[in-house]
Amino acid sequence: METEIKEKKLKGKNGWLMLFIVIGAILAGLAMAIAGFILVGGDETPENPAFFALAGAGLVVVFVSSVCLAGFKVLAPNEAIVLTLFGKYHGTLEEDGFWFVNPFCSAKKPIEDVAVFGKAMLSKKLSLKAMTLNNDKQKVNDEEGNPIEISVVVIWRIADCAKAVFCVDNYMTFISTQCDSAIRQVARQYPYDVSEGGDEKSLRGSSQEIADVLKAELQNRVNMAGIEILDARINNLAYAPEIAAAMLQRQQASAIIAARQKIVDGAVSMVEMALNKLNENKVVELDEERKAAMVSNLLVILCGNRDAQPIVNSGTIY
Repeated sequence: METEIKEKKLKGKNGWLMLFIVIGAILAGLAMAIAGFILVGGDETPENPAFFALAGAGLVVVFVSSVCLAGFKVLAPNEAIVLTLFGKYHGTLEEDGFWFVNPFCSAKKPIEDVAVFGKAMLSKKLSLKAMTLNNDKQKVNDEEGNPIEISVVVIWRIADCAKAVFCVDNYMTFISTQCDSAIRQVARQYPYDVSEGGDEKSLRGSSQEIADVLKAELQNRVNMAGIEILDARINNLAYAPEIAAAMLQRQQASAIIAARQKIVDGAVSMVEMALNKLNENKVVELDEERKAAMVSNLLVILCGNRDAQPIVNSGTIY
């Protein structure tokens, strides 16, 4: 049965003070050992068990003080060390500076693999800085079943050092795998582009909403590893190559239709305005047949793809 690990913050002793004490103890032990051996080896000094005890005590002091040297830890800002004592979790040291802890505590290596993403992970310190994960593009299906290529950029940091070290084998590989899974889960819930109604969210058009959903989905997946997701956004989004050409034609057709609709709406309003002006200013009186011909000519001119070539009629219109 898995036991939940709760992070414990350690407060180390002042490293400079302890270093002074340990060095003083080593020097004192050496002095005691040297004095004991000198007194034991002196020809004029009778053998006394107290001299042997003095030398032995000095050696013990030197040995114990030397063991204490393993308890000194140096931490830079945004670094942490997870300590274990005889196999059990002892605590996490996070405050930067020079500290002294129990010398029998050992620092747990955060990542068991020797190399991760091509970088050697030999240090036993954890970085608490904000880090960026840029996963490779992967092919997924959107809500409508269209294959798309998508990749995301995730900004994350370690929030719980104990969970990051003890609850997962490799927290970097873990978040990368969960990121791929979260992308697939979110992508299949939304279409690539908005539908004709335009009232639903899409991967391309609702960037902020999709980013919020992706962040929440990924955060739920990495909570067990003690990781906090600061931001998650789509970095690359495109149709898969096998349907990209067909989708481009559909987008072009939709754009042409939308443009034509605006052109027709504008042309109708301009024709209406022209007829009203002619009628208000009494420039010319047109019967219904002439009005229809004028409307037809104006619409052809305004809606045509090419420049109009007018023909001047020098005769009467009747």
